[in-house]
Order: sequence, then structure tokens, then C-alpha cells
Amino acid sequence: MNDDDYRDVDLSNQSWEGENFTGIDFTDSDLRGVVTKRCTFDHCDFTRVDFGESRHTVSAFRSCTFERTNLMHSTFTGCSFLGATFHECRFRPWQVTDTDLTLASLGGANFRKLTLAGLRFREANLTGADLRECDLTGTDLTGARLLETKLEGADLRGAQLDANGLRQASLAGARVDIDMAIAFAAAHGLQVGEPDGR
Repeated sequence: MNDDDYRDVDLSNQSWEGENFTGIDFTDSDLRGVVTKRCTFDHCDFTRVDFGESRHTVSAFRSCTFERTNLMHSTFTGCSFLGATFHECRFRPWQVTDTDLTLASLGGANFRKLTLAGLRFREANLTGADLRECDLTGTDLTGARLLETKLEGADLRGAQLDANGLRQASLAGARVDIDMAIAFAAAHGLQVGEPDGR
């Protein structure tokens, strides 16, 4: 499908299974209600694409560009966005489960109050992203860039954050487990231990 022109076309409500797309420009196209299963998209451009109400299962969007893309009411299950770039996209509401966003660029994204439990954001750029009141239980944020990331009120129980993330993000009111509380204290130079009697 590499030779087809997908710019500014109506592809709404189509179903694709096992298709492979490489370097395709979907700019300004209508993919509303599209269903994909086990499809791969490598280095594709989804600028200003409407993904509203689309459903994706075990599909990969590797190193793809999402610029001002509408992802509202879309569903992604068991998918991968490895190295993808998102800028000024509309996410809420967005249903995403068991999905890999390793190395994705999501700076400034608005995920407020979304359920992002168990996702993989390893080494992702979440600088300035709004994750307030999100369900991030069991989420892997190892190596993620969290400078000025808003995590107030988020549920981080069972999540994985390294020391840099714990220092960079705004965590006031976040719900954490004991292990993360200890890691947070250590990341901020506190010494945790029992009184020594002095």
C-alpha cells in the first residue's frame, strides 16, 4: 500500500487487518470509525487526521507523527506507539490498554483524569504534560522526562518512576504505595529509618 495517496481522503469506517503501511502521508484524512487489527504503520504522518471513535487491536504505530490529531473516543488495545510524536492532539476521552508508548514524545499532552493503568511510558517525553487525577497504577514511567509534568492527585500505586522523575514532577496529593514513598524521600535527600534512641 506504499504507493497509494492517502492525503485528505475519506477512509471512515473501513476495516483493515494485517495491513502494512510504510511512510504513508494521511494528512487531513478522515479515519473516523476505522477498525485495525494486527496492522503496522511505520513512519506515517497522521497530521490533522480524525481518529474519532476508531478501534485498534494489536496494531503498531512506530515512529509516526500525530500533529493536531483527533483521538477522542478512540480505543487502542495491545498497541505500540514506539517512538511516535504527538503534538497538540485531542485525547480526552481516550481508552488505551496494554499499550507501549516507549520513547514517545508527548510533551504538553492533556491526559487529565484518563485511565492509563499499566501502560509503558519508558523514556517517553512527558515534559509539561497534564496527568492530574489519572489512574497510573502499574504504569512504567522508568526514564520518562517528567519536568513540570502535573501528577497532582494521580494514582501511582505500583507505578515505576526513577529518582529523576520523582524530583522533576509535581506530585502533590498523588496516591502512592510505601515503596514509592520511600523512593520519593530518598530522591529528595531524606534518610528513612527507625529512631536510634538519641
